[in-house]
Amino acid sequence: MTYGDKMKESIFSCKNKIAVVTGGSGLIGKEIVKSLADAGAKVIIADFVAPKNMVKNSKIKFIQMDITSEKSITNAFKVIKKIDILINCAYPRTKDWGNKFEKVSYNSWKENVNNHLGGYFLTCKAVAEKMKKQGNNSIINIASIYGIVAPDFSVYEGTEMTMPVAYSAIKSGIIGLTKYLSTYYAKYGIRANCVSPGGIYNGQSTSFVNKYSKKTPLGRMGKPLDIVGAVIYLASDASSYVTGQNIVVDGGWTAW
Repeated sequence: MTYGDKMKESIFSCKNKIAVVTGGSGLIGKEIVKSLADAGAKVIIADFVAPKNMVKNSKIKFIQMDITSEKSITNAFKVIKKIDILINCAYPRTKDWGNKFEKVSYNSWKENVNNHLGGYFLTCKAVAEKMKKQGNNSIINIASIYGIVAPDFSVYEGTEMTMPVAYSAIKSGIIGLTKYLSTYYAKYGIRANCVSPGGIYNGQSTSFVNKYSKKTPLGRMGKPLDIVGAVIYLASDASSYVTGQNIVVDGGWTAW
């Protein structure tokens, strides 16, 4: 049974709504796209490249858009005339992403913050101005638990991984930006909220996965599909009185 079967004609339905998902070709974005379509929405994947093995669904379309380029965003939204739901799930990053703090250059820091946080600013600005003519719209920004708590670097010990410093700053900034938008555009009936995932499994080393899972009350890393429920809730009329909030989906990681 799909999400659509469970929610058909329910308060969680997104029937006839038009949703734009930036980063819709990515790990989490793909699940959000499929589930929004199952819930009745017409979904536009706005990404730099189309997803591999794109789902053949008349409700899902693709438009090329690079959130790091204001021109690309402007051109894309000239084509997209109406938007009911915006989900920012894009994850742009530089080639040196993943360097440890002491090896991060200032130029790298600026570029990552500008591209990621700046890209969310640009898409929110472009979409909100369209939305305020309609009312009853929803903006959902994907943040992270590392936007609200410090990373636990012990889970990275013995691996080549780390949590990049720019990531924490970016995700904190996204939460702050979202709260700002929630009050600024409230009079137009536009709601703005965040979803903050915990660690999502994506083929990480066994050592990392085991350490992360042991520190998570539910005993495992998240799956992309785990994030979908919170997004559908915020996209639908079920959350019609919810704005300026950050829903944490982390298996209890931040509950300790």
